[in-house]
Amino acid sequence: MNKVISDVGEKLKEKECKFTKSREHILKVLLENKGNHLCAEDVYNLVKKNAADVGIATVYRTLELFQEFDIIHSMDFGDGRKRYELGGEEGANHYHHHLICTKCGTIIEANEDLLEDLENSVSRQHNFTITNHQLKIFGLCKNCV
Repeated sequence: MNKVISDVGEKLKEKECKFTKSREHILKVLLENKGNHLCAEDVYNLVKKNAADVGIATVYRTLELFQEFDIIHSMDFGDGRKRYELGGEEGANHYHHHLICTKCGTIIEANEDLLEDLENSVSRQHNFTITNHQLKIFGLCKNCV
C-alpha cells in the first residue's frame, strides 16, 4: 500500500498538484476497499471515520482528479451513481468485466476476457483500432435466484 501511495504522490507532484493529507486519506480508503466499487458517498463515509475534517466536496474533487490522472476509473452500473475502482495494472489492455445483480445490487468481477475474438473481427471488418472495452452483464446472483 505504501508504494502505491508514494507513486500517486509522485504522479500528482509531476502534474504540479499537491498530495494533501485529505487526498492521501481518500486514496487509502480506495486501497483498503479495492474491489468494492465505492461511490463518492461511500468514500466520504469511510474517510470521515479517520479524517472528520474532509468534506464531501473534497472527496468529489479528489475522485475527479484521480480519474483525470488515470489513478482510478469510474463506472456506471445502472443505479445512477458513479462507482470507482483503482486503475488497471501498467500495460493492461482491458478492464475486467462485471456481473451485476438486479435484485440486491451485488457486483461480481469476472476477469475472463472472452471478447478477444469479437474485438479482432470488429477491428478487421471496420478498420478500427480498439483500445479497450467494458462488459456489464445484468442478472440475479446466487443469493437472489
